[in-house]
Amino acid sequence: MIQSIAMFPVFVVTDIASVKSFYETHFGFVADYFQEDFYLHLRQPDSNAQLAFMVPNHPSQPEFLRRPAGVDGMVISLEVKAAKDAYEQARSAGLEMILDYREEEFGVAHFMVKDPAGLVVDIVEHLQP
Repeated sequence: MIQSIAMFPVFVVTDIASVKSFYETHFGFVADYFQEDFYLHLRQPDSNAQLAFMVPNHPSQPEFLRRPAGVDGMVISLEVKAAKDAYEQARSAGLEMILDYREEEFGVAHFMVKDPAGLVVDIVEHLQP
């Protein structure tokens, strides 16, 4: 069996600098590596959640990684302790809401925003049963 030591998605996006600013400003991520014409690796120090982004059409990429990521059929989920508080912060910051705050019968409270690349971020709190 292959044993991993970390897991993170890598998204190909056209404006890597705006994505960097978005996740640093609104979610507390820090850049472990940033080369604006190539790659960005973000980590959230308190949780060690990680995200990575690459620019399109970089010569080091295989052909299938040269186009920007599609935004349909996927979501980046970030778990928080208090989704309602996070929602108020997101609204105050003027983030683009995709789904307003709601509590689901299956035990989560959440809302969704769109990042500068058009990716949907679902901010989720697991509620007590």
